Amino acid sequence: MPAAVGVTAGVARGVGRTALLVAAARAIETHRPDALARDPLAEHFVRAAPVSAGWPVRPGQVPGGDADPLWGRLGRYFALRTRVLDDHLLRSAHLGARQVVLLGAGLDSRAYRLDWPPGCTVYEVDTPEVLAFKQSVLDRVRATPSADRRPLAADLRHEWTGALRDAGFDPGAPTAWLAEGLLLYLPAAAERRLVAAVDRLSAAGSTLAYEIKTIAESPEVRSSPVYAHARRRVGIDLLALFDGEPRPDSAGELAGRGWTVTVRTPYEFTRRHGRGPLPEPHDALAANRWIFAAASRAGEGSADAPAEEKCRTDP
Repeated sequence: MPAAVGVTAGVARGVGRTALLVAAARAIETHRPDALARDPLAEHFVRAAPVSAGWPVRPGQVPGGDADPLWGRLGRYFALRTRVLDDHLLRSAHLGARQVVLLGAGLDSRAYRLDWPPGCTVYEVDTPEVLAFKQSVLDRVRATPSADRRPLAADLRHEWTGALRDAGFDPGAPTAWLAEGLLLYLPAAAERRLVAAVDRLSAAGSTLAYEIKTIAESPEVRSSPVYAHARRRVGIDLLALFDGEPRPDSAGELAGRGWTVTVRTPYEFTRRHGRGPLPEPHDALAANRWIFAAASRAGEGSADAPAEEKCRTDP
């Protein structure tokens, strides 16, 4: 049953609607026999919002299957990203980070679907509207978290660290930070402030994972089927939502602050897992990079790369 109109308003437009897009991709992936990641709550979020109630949530509902530019190619990208970031967070938690902060948590249900070690606290930071919609669905399906979940309403374009501390966050303890699908939409100044805040609040042993685009896309890429189908079929103009300013070198900034930083392409993980998107002409995913950083203890490096890879950037 769709949620009340007032509650769904925050996810019906703009960046909020992209959370539904990712949830639909996760729902489709969940029903694949060879799923890279499973999110049993994703389908409930998609069906609860009137704007997305008719979107596919199972592979058989996708026209053209994996060849479909939106639910096939982009959907595989989101599924692969989910798996890679799940693995990263769980690895960090098992190495001692008992605080997990999801910056721009959206409709992800990691606090429910992942097998967290005992004593983990998961902070979900997002806008009040997104969190209200999310909570309405979670309450309706009576979902039970597998960690201490603490939702935190904040606008990440502005100050948010005080509210995080007030919610119980301890800057003296190692933290696993995640900014999944967030920085693409933030103004450059807000990205710089966020990176500085994460650095300031991170004890030794903390980790950070996030996603960026490394270059401005050509007109041929901007007219690719992925963007065109997102506009036409689900009403999301991704290009208009991406912030148009030149992006900061956040990876270089973190490395300069003493973090171990590794830069990966999604296609590396396609090869590793044997599933996911592959390069194509005028590729809308070619500029995407996934960044893994660690505030290292003496003698230790990133959980994703050897310590000698201080800051590696793929061609």
